Amino acid sequence: MKTVIKFFAAVISILPFVADAQTDIDALRYSQTSITGTARFTSMAGAFGALGGDFSSLAYNPGGIAIYRKSEFTFSPSFYFEKTTSDFLGKSFGENRFNFNIPNIGFVFSSPRKEDKQGWKGWSLGIGMNRINNFQTKSYFEGFNYNNSLLDYFLQNANANGGVAPENLDPYYEKLANDAMLIYDTTADGVNNYLKDTQYGITQRRNSTTRGGISEVDVSFGGNYNDLVYIGGTLGISSLRFIDESIFEELDKEDNTQYLNKYSFEQDVTTRGTGVNFKLGLIVSPADWIRIGGAFHTPTLYSMHDDFNNIIKSDLTFGTYRAESPAGSFDYTLTTPFKAIGSLGFIIGKIGLIGVDYEFTDYSSGRFDASGESFSDVNDAMRTKYTTASNVRIGTEWRLNNLSFRGGYAMYGTPFNAGENVKGADQSKTSITGGIGVRDGNYFIDLGYAYTESTEYFQPYYLNNQSVPGSKNKIQTNNFVMTFGVKF
Repeated sequence: MKTVIKFFAAVISILPFVADAQTDIDALRYSQTSITGTARFTSMAGAFGALGGDFSSLAYNPGGIAIYRKSEFTFSPSFYFEKTTSDFLGKSFGENRFNFNIPNIGFVFSSPRKEDKQGWKGWSLGIGMNRINNFQTKSYFEGFNYNNSLLDYFLQNANANGGVAPENLDPYYEKLANDAMLIYDTTADGVNNYLKDTQYGITQRRNSTTRGGISEVDVSFGGNYNDLVYIGGTLGISSLRFIDESIFEELDKEDNTQYLNKYSFEQDVTTRGTGVNFKLGLIVSPADWIRIGGAFHTPTLYSMHDDFNNIIKSDLTFGTYRAESPAGSFDYTLTTPFKAIGSLGFIIGKIGLIGVDYEFTDYSSGRFDASGESFSDVNDAMRTKYTTASNVRIGTEWRLNNLSFRGGYAMYGTPFNAGENVKGADQSKTSITGGIGVRDGNYFIDLGYAYTESTEYFQPYYLNNQSVPGSKNKIQTNNFVMTFGVKF
């Protein structure tokens, strides 16, 4: 278990911005959502907090289920395109990734409305799945580093506290480098001291692919009181999967070393989690033309499991070597932040809708935990690095006969404290959305599109007394959704 703990500590220090397992950035990744779901929800930027009447809205304001006047079934396939442009040491590289997924399938049963009755006029029950985040990315960068190498990180750890014997090195990092002949032990007077062949000046490059997402099974129930108050609750059962496969390479293209031609450091991490949360929502309609919504989301409590292993392959002038770590695994829990949402909806007769959502969340409140283990350093990092964030979504719909035209805009604020040096990549997001719908009696087909842009910063390793170059990544996603639905 000490080895496992040391592994996670090493990961935390190596990857301060994009990480493999149980770092503050993982908690942030699993706490955020993206605009996905039904085509109607997507095309209006998800601004349904006060409008309701769409299955994906149940994952945001469950009061929206009470807006339904008929039962409904929806099914939504999606085509997702992602591009990452990486700037590293003065060079820019772009990579693309495609993914097909099902962001929504849902059923709502709505009881017949009792229009002539005062009090509770009807109730609705909904069950289905909403996809709330995508982790599909692919990236690549390459550049010439004049100042340091990943091997300097291995040396830094191997020589810490006077050095340890080779057999006691971290089997996921330094021991792999030692077994692959990239660092070597020079023992003098009983003290282990490690050196490397690499001098200043090395070509560095990295390929990375991530897969997975978060889907949530939502079970919702709500009722309509006098067409004035619409109230509902949702039990959310989240399923999380995140796979990160990366290869970091260093190559001696300039003949700056005596023995090294090249080597690669491969990391594979698979994270799976199951979580539960509860949402309570309310919509008040004091007049036919306006609706006011509010919702509260409890934190999601995830039970998490990681599987991981690392491999180093070296190509030296005197031979090639391969060193592989043991297959590692770890179980732990993650608690994501709560969310509070306030909304306004405007109803323009039978021709138009306008929705505005304001979402508040405190990313500094995320927490890791595990039986018998301490995550105080990671949890303290979350308290220090992150802060409250404000997210705003605006959407509109206009109807012409049986056609509906939709558009929207969303802005997700940075989760970082103002004092954090984020290298010009604060992970804020903006989305522009649009779509069209066709309804024929009780049948409808909706098309939705969302373009989202964000930035992040990746630093491949950390050195105590040197500046390590990182990659600034611009991430652009194009999400196309089609929803087939029937009311009955």
